[in-house]
Amino acid sequence: MKKNQVTILTLCGAIMLAGCSTTNMNNTTKGGIIGGGSGAAAGAIIGGLIGKGKGAAIGAAIGAAVGTGTGVIIGKKMDKKAAAAAQIEGAQVEQVTDVNGLPAVKVSFAAGILFGFNSAALSNEAKASLQDLSRILREDKTTDIAVIGHTDKVGTYEANVKVSNNRAYSVQNYLQQCGVPINQFKEVKGVAYDQYDESKTADQNRRVEIYMYASEQMIQEAQAQQ
Repeated sequence: MKKNQVTILTLCGAIMLAGCSTTNMNNTTKGGIIGGGSGAAAGAIIGGLIGKGKGAAIGAAIGAAVGTGTGVIIGKKMDKKAAAAAQIEGAQVEQVTDVNGLPAVKVSFAAGILFGFNSAALSNEAKASLQDLSRILREDKTTDIAVIGHTDKVGTYEANVKVSNNRAYSVQNYLQQCGVPINQFKEVKGVAYDQYDESKTADQNRRVEIYMYASEQMIQEAQAQQ
C-alpha cells in the first residue's frame, strides 16, 4: 500500500513540477507523461484526475505498457480528433485516458444526444450531431469507438440498464447508417445508476457518451514510427 501511495505522489508531483494542470494539457503532452510513467497504472491515475473519477474503462487489449514515443504520437492524433469534435454544435469534448494509459477523447452533447423519459428515440437534433461526428470517426479506421448509454434514477436498476442499452445501440445504429464501419465499435452498452452524474439534472443524465481511442493497430503503427 505504501509503495502505491509513493507512486501516486511521485506522479502527481511530476505533473505539478511540469507547471501545468491536467485539465489544460493537450493529449500530446499527456501522452508523453503517461508513456514515460508506469503504463496503464499511470494512465489510470491521470484518467481519474482528468475524468473526475468517472468514465468508461476503454482500451485495446494489448497486454503491455507503452513507451513515451507511442503516447506522444497517439496524443497528436487525439488532439486533432478533439479539435475537430469541438467544432460540432453543442459538443462537449473531454480529454481522457484509456486502460493502457493512452490519450483518448470523450464526446457528449449539451442537448444533441439526450433522450426523453424511458425513450431511446433519436431527435432530429441528435441525428444532426451524429452526422457531424460520423465524419470524424470515418476519417481514421484505426480509431476504436465505445458508445455508453446513461439514464436517470427513476425505476428499477434492471429497467434503467435496458433503456440505457437501447440508447447506446440507437446511437451506434445511426452512426453505422452514416457510414461508420461496424468493426470500429468495440463496446456498446448502457449503465444504470453506476455512473449517474449528481452534478447534472435527471434530464441531462439521459444521455449517450462516445469515446474515441487507440486501436491495437494504431498502437502498433505508432510503435513502428519510433
